[in-house]
Amino acid sequence: MQKESGPHLTVYSDGASRGNPGPAAIAGEISSENGALLKAFSRFLGKRTNNEAEYEALIAALEIARHLTDDQVDCFLDSELVVKQLNGEYRVRNPRLRRLWEKTCELCKSFSSVSFNHALRRNEHIDRVDSQANSVLDKVLGQ
Repeated sequence: MQKESGPHLTVYSDGASRGNPGPAAIAGEISSENGALLKAFSRFLGKRTNNEAEYEALIAALEIARHLTDDQVDCFLDSELVVKQLNGEYRVRNPRLRRLWEKTCELCKSFSSVSFNHALRRNEHIDRVDSQANSVLDKVLGQ
C-alpha cells in the first residue's frame, strides 16, 4: 500500500501467550478514519510472556502503520498494563519490557501523534484480534 500523508489510522492489537512465558502469538488490524480495514496480520512469536506479546503486537502494528501514514494513530489494546506504561502512568521496571517500551516510543516518532487506549475484550475489534492470535497458537500447538 502507498503511504499517504495525513490519514488518521486506528490500530487494534493483541498478544496471546499460553503460559507465562510460553508459546505466544500476535494479531492486529489497522483501519482508516472511515473504518475501512487497511491491513490485518497475525503470526507466531515463539516463547514470550503475555506482556511481551502485547508489546510485540503493538510494535508490529506501528511498523505497518508508518508505511501508511505519518499523521495521527489511535491504538487500542486490552492490556491495561501496557497502555498505562505507554501513557506514563506506570514505570517500566522489567528490563525485557523496557526494551520493547523503548522500541514502541521510537516508532511513535514516525507519527504526528499517537494515543494508547485500553479497550475491553468485548470490543468487537479486540475480540477479533484476540481470536486471531489464539487461532495462530491453536495451529502451531496442534489444537
